[in-house]
Amino acid sequence: MFATTTLNPTSLTSSLISGFPFSPSSPIQGGASQSQHLRCSFSLLNMDNGVCPSLFPLHRSKTIHLVRHAQGIHNVDGDKNYKAFMSPEYFDAHLTQLGWQQVDNLRKHVHSSGLIKSIDLVITSPLLRTMQTAVGVFGGEAYSDKMDIVPLMVENAGNSDHPAISSLDCPPIVAVELCREHLGVHPCDKRRSISEYRCLFPAVDFSLIESDDDVLWKADVRETKDEVAARGMNFMNWLFTRKEKEIAIVTHSGFLFHTLAAFGNDCHPLVKKEISSHFANCELRSMVILDRGMVGSDCSSTNFPGKIPSGLDSPSDAAADAKKEGKE
Repeated sequence: MFATTTLNPTSLTSSLISGFPFSPSSPIQGGASQSQHLRCSFSLLNMDNGVCPSLFPLHRSKTIHLVRHAQGIHNVDGDKNYKAFMSPEYFDAHLTQLGWQQVDNLRKHVHSSGLIKSIDLVITSPLLRTMQTAVGVFGGEAYSDKMDIVPLMVENAGNSDHPAISSLDCPPIVAVELCREHLGVHPCDKRRSISEYRCLFPAVDFSLIESDDDVLWKADVRETKDEVAARGMNFMNWLFTRKEKEIAIVTHSGFLFHTLAAFGNDCHPLVKKEISSHFANCELRSMVILDRGMVGSDCSSTNFPGKIPSGLDSPSDAAADAKKEGKE
C-alpha cells in the first residue's frame, strides 16, 4: 500500500490540496460572475483555513518509506491474546516462516516498482525481527562464501532457517535506537547485545548505538504513549540531519501508530486515517516530510542562481540603473 502525504516534524501539521465546497445556489455579491466568485472564495477561504495548495523548497523535504516488520513469533499469539507479549519465550522475537514469505513478497514489489533504485539509506530498529525484515527486503541476493564481501545476514540468523544474505548492490543499512518499539516490560521488545548482532548481521552499521547492552528497556517500566510519540518526533527531526533524500525505515506497529498520530490533524479525516491507521505486518507506505523549522542545512542540488554570466537585462535593468542615477 502506498500513501503519499506531507508531514511536518516541527509544527505537527500537514499540507495537502483540498477542495472547497461551493453551492450553485449561493448568492453572488457585487455582480461578480459565478466563476470569479468561486475563484475568489477558493483562494481566500482556503488560505484562511490552511488547506490551500502549498509550495515548499524541494531540498527542505525528504521521501520516506515506512515499513512495519514482517510477522514475528510473538505476533501469532499476541495478536489474539495481549498477555502473550509478556512471555519470556518471545525475547527479541524473530520472524516466522510466514513472516519470511511476507518479506519475499515485499522484496519483489520493491524491485518490480523500481523503488530499490531510488533509496539512499535504510534505517532499521535494532531488534531481530526488524533487521531480518530490512535485510530481506532491501538487501542483496543470496550470499555465498565465494563472494569477496561481508554478508548482511549470516545463515540461520536468529534461528531463522534462512540462507545468508549478500550486501552486494544494496543501499547501506543503519541500526537506530530511536525507532524501536514501545520500550519496557514486554520481553519481545528487549534487544540482544550489539556484539551479538554484529555476528548475525556483519554488514549492518551499528555505529550510532552507544551501549552494547540494552539500557533502554526496563522490566518494570513501560513507556507511555506520549513518550513513544515524543521519541518518534525526535526521530523525524533527526532524519533532517541526514544528507540522504530518500530513506526506508523498518520499524514497529506501536512506534508507527503513536508517532504518526501526531500528524494530519488539519487534513480531511480520511487522509488523517490514511496516515495514522495501524500498519499490517510488512506493509509499506511512502510519505514526504517537510523541514519547516530549518532543522536540516542542506543546500539545493537542483536550484540554479541565474545571471551566469551576469549582465544587464534590458530594458528592466537599464531602467533600474537610470533611476538610481536620478535620470527619471
